[in-house]
Amino acid sequence: MVWVLLLLPAWFVAGAACTRLCLAAVRAASADTHPERGRELDLYEAAFLSGGPARVADLTLVSMARQRRLLLAHTGWATVVDPRGRDEMERSVIGAIGPGGQSRIAPVRASAAAAEAVRNLAERLVSAGLAVPDETRTVAAGVRRVRRAALAVCALGAAALALPVPTDVPRGLIALWFALPLILTVSCLAIARIEVHPYSAWASPAGQRLLGAFVRQAYGPADERAYLTSVAVRGVRAVGEPDLRAAFAHREESWNGPG
Repeated sequence: MVWVLLLLPAWFVAGAACTRLCLAAVRAASADTHPERGRELDLYEAAFLSGGPARVADLTLVSMARQRRLLLAHTGWATVVDPRGRDEMERSVIGAIGPGGQSRIAPVRASAAAAEAVRNLAERLVSAGLAVPDETRTVAAGVRRVRRAALAVCALGAAALALPVPTDVPRGLIALWFALPLILTVSCLAIARIEVHPYSAWASPAGQRLLGAFVRQAYGPADERAYLTSVAVRGVRAVGEPDLRAAFAHREESWNGPG
């Protein structure tokens, strides 16, 4: 019976995805997430809690560009104007650009996001109970796998029902067999949402509260700190200058130079 050959992978993908999600949830539950009291955020911390390492790299690039210490061309190239970084993040960006003082923005962003300075920042925030540990982010990946498994079960079930079956096998029975792994995945998703949601954020619940307070304390709309706060929280879509926004939106193409 061909439908049985489709049922076996349906059970396998559902069982494997749910098992991995459960293991990730157990590891996340055992992590220490007690926040420090009286803690305040800086811009880099707010950027990490809002968007992770990539957001920290974007904030650093925008901040240096606004201070005219880094030129971000609308063609997608970064040029160092002032080679003296004022903190670890800026030195990571300058180091990612390289000794030539010029590089495409995309690899600079990727390298700066993976730099030791950002890793140290992440460790400090996790230790403070403000950022979710890697295990919790693994829960988010596990949820995505279970969702894909549920879709796969539906597709396999639909294929099995579309195939010709022996007359002594009711189609309702086939549908029931495929409904069981589907119920497993849906139940697992429901439990994950109740127990570990929000599971996709970089910030822990305590970090989200501090992040909200950080945004409320920003200055008026014309203030530079308020501008950078907006970039830290919303990302490069908060950048107002068209040329600067185009520098981040520029796609990688075949270039021999900045042009």
